[in-house]
Amino acid sequence: MKMKWVTQVINVIQFIHWNPIAKIVSLGAISHHTCVDYLNQFLYFREVCNGYFYLQVIMKRISLTLTVLLTCASTLLNAQIKNTSSTTDKFSTLLNYIDMMYVDTVNTSELVEKAIVHMLEELDPHSVYLSKEEVAAANEPLQGSFDGIGVQFQILHDTIQVIEPIQGGPSEKLGIKSGDKIVKIDGENVAGIGIKNSDVMKKLKGPKGTKVTVGIERNRETELLFYTITRDKIPIYSTDASYMAAPGIGYIKISRFAQTTAEEMRKAINELREEGMKDLIIDLQGNGGGLLDIAVEMCDEFIAEDRLLVYTEGRSFPRDERRATPDKKGIFEKGRLIVLIDESSASASEILSGAIQDWDRGLIIGRRSFGKGLVQRPVRLPDGSMVRLTVQKYFTPSGRCIQKSYEDGLDEYEKDKEKRFKNGELFSLDSLNLPDSLKYFTNLQHRTVYGGGGILPDIFVPLDTSENSNYFSEMLRTGVNNDWVMEYTNVNRAALLEKYPTITDFTSRYELPENALSDMINRLTEKKVEYNEKEFKTSEHAIKIRTKALIARNLYDGEAFYVLINELNPAMKKATEVLQDGTFENMKLAYSDFKVGVLPLKKNKKLKTK
Repeated sequence: MKMKWVTQVINVIQFIHWNPIAKIVSLGAISHHTCVDYLNQFLYFREVCNGYFYLQVIMKRISLTLTVLLTCASTLLNAQIKNTSSTTDKFSTLLNYIDMMYVDTVNTSELVEKAIVHMLEELDPHSVYLSKEEVAAANEPLQGSFDGIGVQFQILHDTIQVIEPIQGGPSEKLGIKSGDKIVKIDGENVAGIGIKNSDVMKKLKGPKGTKVTVGIERNRETELLFYTITRDKIPIYSTDASYMAAPGIGYIKISRFAQTTAEEMRKAINELREEGMKDLIIDLQGNGGGLLDIAVEMCDEFIAEDRLLVYTEGRSFPRDERRATPDKKGIFEKGRLIVLIDESSASASEILSGAIQDWDRGLIIGRRSFGKGLVQRPVRLPDGSMVRLTVQKYFTPSGRCIQKSYEDGLDEYEKDKEKRFKNGELFSLDSLNLPDSLKYFTNLQHRTVYGGGGILPDIFVPLDTSENSNYFSEMLRTGVNNDWVMEYTNVNRAALLEKYPTITDFTSRYELPENALSDMINRLTEKKVEYNEKEFKTSEHAIKIRTKALIARNLYDGEAFYVLINELNPAMKKATEVLQDGTFENMKLAYSDFKVGVLPLKKNKKLKTK
């Protein structure tokens, strides 16, 4: 226990020792909250270090620094401590009374968690509480890996079916294949018992190095195949697809900003260059964001010299600027660049698209982004739970705060997408109120851009609902489309791969069998969904494309899916047109002559937001 204390002491000493004293004691550079933190740390560690004579000299240095702090801010600190103590005492007293006197038995732990949740809801929409179990689950997509056996699966007819073994994972190395059915796990039957996705995850995930034995049914095999799989680190890829969309035009689909995303993107760009890429489309549609540092690292690959990429500010934190690395050449600092966004592109997606737009580096195409410009810091609680607390707002290089208003409360905030649909914003920009107070200018070419909630694209692409119908929605909701694809692919996999050995062969020559759509219609009828010929005809083309794309994903990989499904992506079509018809050049960007001071900078206003 004492050694643990010593380690903690050393950590704090290192933190305080390596921070310039001038910065620590400057009331202009540090808030009274930070002063309180230093004071609390000092008082605690002074007690811990009692008897450790070899730390006394260093503790005196800390004491001297904190004495200066306390001299400057003692009145402020006393008021802060008194107010905080009064508030927490009030809550603790009430909780004790409830525990002792309430008419029914009360789960006080559950009550405290609910109180925390509701308290955070009063602050802003993105300060959230996570239980100990939720912390681990929430971190996985951002860490870039998890421990498990490495398969993508779905439950079809109450049976676990492998969609695809993850490349490089232990299942792929052992020979587990797409279409395999997992019917036993460690000797226990898991087929036909009503198993759920969460149950499968619990059984197949586990610490690296542990083993699990699965029994597999495979087409044309008369007996079960048993594999003992040693669990390992499984990569979670955030670059879903990269391919040549047209001669000279590369396309990269990025689904999140995780630890490995920047490296995945660099690899994809290098591979596309080998295939002749000169222009690049980055698809951030539906990308809800992720890690701020990764967004900055990715910006640095497109924006040259010592340019500001993003900055953050908060009441208790000074302005923190993130800039491009001046002595590092980014992987795509020159060349025509387009970023696709929509109403679900948020946070880190807005940092990347905002920096590219503000420096006139490329075009933003699509619809107004989500509007999340708040920065959360994880605050660990004693039981392993965590609060992601909003501590700063972020601003694009031109000074725009992208956070949309949340002053009407959480419920109204969460209805924003629905409001955009109802007021027509997803179909036309005419419905948007864009007063001069929201107007900013890009840093090199002085193009007009807007703040006040999300990134407004340079070229607007309306939501296309021309092929939507309730009948198509029911086909997706009931799983009929997915189920038909899985069964068809499992039965015909060998023959299809022999006839179409590559993705290009499949996308250029494959046609759905004649009975495919009628079979899906019959299955939907069996699920009590009445056939509607008019709606079916409206959606027929989209149904065919989606079915073909799902088959391609099951035969090859996720990239094959996007090659086909992007035929239904209007923003992608527009981006290709813009690069081919001269529109890109007419926008007069700075993509080819990226020198500081090409034009004098106009002074941008600082937007006031809640």
